[in-house]
Amino acid sequence: MTTDVKPVSVIIHDKEYLISCREREREQLYDAVEFLNKKMQEIREIGNVIGTERMAVMAALNIANEFLAYKHDKADYTSKVGDTVQRLQSKIEKALI
Repeated sequence: MTTDVKPVSVIIHDKEYLISCREREREQLYDAVEFLNKKMQEIREIGNVIGTERMAVMAALNIANEFLAYKHDKADYTSKVGDTVQRLQSKIEKALI
């Protein structure tokens, strides 16, 4: 298993960047770049944000908001599943007595 870190050229919003990346992480990096480019394109199409830096900040805020909403939903779901498992365990224990 190689841990060699090598620079990878990626294009974000029509600008080239060199990102240090392990070989095994490249596909994930490319996916992240594609996702970010789509978010920035969405912001550009709305037309109310001017400048690459501002678009990047707005994209980052949108991504962070989506992530936090997902994290919150996951925590709620996990809590509900945990409650259900406890109820089922209690029913099983009562049935075995």
